[in-house]
Amino acid sequence: MVPAYASESQTLKKTPPRTFCFFKNTVNLIRSHLSSHPRFWLFITFLWIQALVISFVRTPTPCFPDRTAVVTHFPLPLSVVTNGTQQVPASPPPPFTDDCPSGRIYAYDLPSMFNRDLVLPNCTELDPWNWQCGIITNHGYGGAATELRPFLPENLFKSWYHTNQFSMELIFHHRILKHKCRTTDPESATAFYIPFYAGLAVGKFLWMNDTSKRDWHCKMMLRQVKKQNYWNKFNGSDHFLTIGRITWDFRRLSDPGKTWGSSFLNMAAMKKVSRFIIEKAPEDEQDVSVPYPTGFHPKTRENLNEWQNFVKNYNRTSLFAFVGATRDWVNNDFRGILLNYCRNEFPLCQLVDCAVSQCSTDSSVILKPLLSSDFCLQPRGDSFTRRSVFDCMVVGSVPVFFWKRTAYEQYEWFLPGDPESYSVFIDHEMVRNGTSIKQVLLSYSRDEIEKKRGKVIETIPRIIYAKPNGGFRNFNDAFDIALDGVLERIKEEKEWADFLR
Repeated sequence: MVPAYASESQTLKKTPPRTFCFFKNTVNLIRSHLSSHPRFWLFITFLWIQALVISFVRTPTPCFPDRTAVVTHFPLPLSVVTNGTQQVPASPPPPFTDDCPSGRIYAYDLPSMFNRDLVLPNCTELDPWNWQCGIITNHGYGGAATELRPFLPENLFKSWYHTNQFSMELIFHHRILKHKCRTTDPESATAFYIPFYAGLAVGKFLWMNDTSKRDWHCKMMLRQVKKQNYWNKFNGSDHFLTIGRITWDFRRLSDPGKTWGSSFLNMAAMKKVSRFIIEKAPEDEQDVSVPYPTGFHPKTRENLNEWQNFVKNYNRTSLFAFVGATRDWVNNDFRGILLNYCRNEFPLCQLVDCAVSQCSTDSSVILKPLLSSDFCLQPRGDSFTRRSVFDCMVVGSVPVFFWKRTAYEQYEWFLPGDPESYSVFIDHEMVRNGTSIKQVLLSYSRDEIEKKRGKVIETIPRIIYAKPNGGFRNFNDAFDIALDGVLERIKEEKEWADFLR
């Protein structure tokens, strides 16, 4: 790169002699004037020293980014580089643009104790089911599901990963830091993102009797954020975060007999904060339920289209499938009823008993039976929902629900508004009383099944989390829908508050 002064030097060499003589005479005149007026020189020097001192006093101490932070800091946008080294910050972008119609997001840079330090590099300090294993890999997406190589076409298996169902906090954090509407200027922000991994902070202590440990990180985080002027301006109502576990793990009651979980979402400071969560409390408007992460993360629109065509045309040889394990501690466990029913209906039903199969480590164990079936049975999980609903739909199979609260009262932003368009409902009490699941499903014609499956396949982009390093901006995934939704909601609340003033 040619320095800016190089062209000036070349110009001087070509300057006509008369101009050069004028410049030389002017310099000599100034030098003569200063030498004959020493007091004038001392006065100029004194003023220069004063200006220098004032400049040093008013210049703030430089802030250096924390090198141990969870993600490398993004610098401010830069304008022209001057003097070969100095970088001058450009003016912040306007709050609202065509690309960001609902405004911009400012992400707090919390100490690593609230995010990165909660993600353990190994599984030595975890609960008996090792639920946290593999979360840290690939920004929460997990390692590549290479076992699918012989099972899927080469251009498709590369979109599949071993994604932990509790990894949503990492995925959202990574995506927000790379989002086109992120701003490093909090004054221009519509919403403020709190990168706190609440699910990891609380989950580690869920099976211990010390409830204070489950609340400690939550209390410390709120103490930290409440010190910010931006929190105090709207009392946290323009703030949001992501929680990678179900809402019921964070609503411990004051009743001493109710010892499960944390009291995080019952804390007064969280009353107005929006949160993305994999299962919401239906009565709490601040909870926004978002899809569980599955293993499918396409990088481009082309990858997505190829997958949709693949599952649409796949040869399905079974009527329905069930993937799950019994809950021995549950009285008259409905999962056990479905498992035995499916086993007795082979080959119409494809059964995967996760108590004896490697469901969590081998993606093909789940993928093969779901791909080969028109329907998949979806009972309640340990709560109203479970990840298998989305595993089922991502492969183009129609979910069969037995409780209306399983999905119909969740995921309003993501699933079709008409439940009958993409699913089947059979009341669990009817099944207990002898209703044949097989006969209900056989009553649907091939055209009706294909219509439901078509709606499911059409919904796939809305329930997946694409990879951020691909060119997928020509479709909205679950992350985009969630973020756009909460930004619009916060924007409207601020506009309404301004109107009432």
